[in-house]
Amino acid sequence: MATVRTRFAPSPTGFLHLGSARTALFNWAYARRHGGVLVLRSEDTDRERSTRESEQAVLDGLRWLGIDWDEGVHRQSERGELYRAAVEKLLAEQRAYRCVCSKDELEVRKQAAIGRGEKWTYDGRCRDAALGPDCGPHTVRLRLPEHGRLDFDDLVFGPSGQDASEIGDRIILRSDGAPLYHLAVVVDDIEMGISHVARGADHHPNTPLQVALYRALGAVPPVFAHLPLLVGAGGKKLSKRRDPVSIQHYRDEGYLPEAMISWLARLGWSHGDQEHFSADELVRLFDFADVHRSNAQTDLAKLTAQNQHWIKALPADSLFARLAPHLEARVGHPVEWTPELRKLVDLLRDRSDTLAQMADQTHWLLTDLLGYDDAAAAKHLKPAALAALEDLHDRLAAIPAADWSEGPIEAAFQATLAAHEGLKLGKLAQPVRVAVTGSAASPPIYETLAILGQARTMGRLKDAAAEIRRRR
Repeated sequence: MATVRTRFAPSPTGFLHLGSARTALFNWAYARRHGGVLVLRSEDTDRERSTRESEQAVLDGLRWLGIDWDEGVHRQSERGELYRAAVEKLLAEQRAYRCVCSKDELEVRKQAAIGRGEKWTYDGRCRDAALGPDCGPHTVRLRLPEHGRLDFDDLVFGPSGQDASEIGDRIILRSDGAPLYHLAVVVDDIEMGISHVARGADHHPNTPLQVALYRALGAVPPVFAHLPLLVGAGGKKLSKRRDPVSIQHYRDEGYLPEAMISWLARLGWSHGDQEHFSADELVRLFDFADVHRSNAQTDLAKLTAQNQHWIKALPADSLFARLAPHLEARVGHPVEWTPELRKLVDLLRDRSDTLAQMADQTHWLLTDLLGYDDAAAAKHLKPAALAALEDLHDRLAAIPAADWSEGPIEAAFQATLAAHEGLKLGKLAQPVRVAVTGSAASPPIYETLAILGQARTMGRLKDAAAEIRRRR
């Protein structure tokens, strides 16, 4: 096989979209599997919406996912001379022509054709007029064959194409000299030697026109693979207003890049029944032949399951490196990887959907400014709990510092339960849990106190007793 050269070509008008990230991932995996090259191209010809800040957001999203590239960033806004040269070549070889039909004139003729029950394509009025550069304001149109098909074999959708007569001579250069999208991408693909174009299925209808452009410019079209679109629940189109579609959103919420890679890979592609894929596995296994044609539903429950899987699978030091920014944002200061924090993180692996959630559940260990969840305090820090809480405080305080661990802590709890007839563990453990963590949810209570330490436990139980008295 000749060198595989794929490309990822986003428009830098915002964040890295889930669909764009999946496209980048598939292009990257295919190039890496075949020892090829991934080219990064910025299709920034929308002058009003394209910004360097948006381009940087796309690059940051790719880097977070671990998707690297070999060439680029190539920006279409800096390649205007190539597009103009391509148009001049097409004009010189009579594969394109100048058109002076105005928008208003075209609209009148279009409506007339529709009124006759005909499908509108450009009627060719300027096709044989041989207009020169001095013809006044004009566009440039590609001269398509009047008969025959523009076919291509899609790696996902199979044999595809359209009759040239159904497309008509399309504009490739606007009257202001700006290239149309179809011209720019074809010129870029030819100049960059792109062998495979993998992109969303919404581009599938555009491909016959682009095939005509490749041929008109004397190039062999690349191999195409059109990827199924991503949809939300019920098959609805993803909405930026309704759905979380930004890669940065998931990063900030505490999803791991490993989970995002594995989840994105399963959106429209599969390898048997395997659910979890490392980046290396994806490179080894990915092929466009296994991409599905139907739209792919973005089931966030499956993303959460992926995240739980990778949180459990990561080595402790690697997990802390990912968790630390979320912890520091939560507590407002740098965080050290102490033995106590390591124990707590290990306890929370099975209890956390995201790193942000894990950071929330870890907050009580990393701060001395503990606040109570209002609902939890109202439910559990009641006068009825005060006597047992103070009894437990005294029994825990009597444990020798060197013996502070789960066993002696459990013994203190059992002694308090025995001293208060009818008291159940839950009725004691929950007020203690709120007292030491601020909330009604934590790892098992004995492990929680052992991690917090004796001195801090005593202080928080004393503060909780004072809070109960205040609430009387």
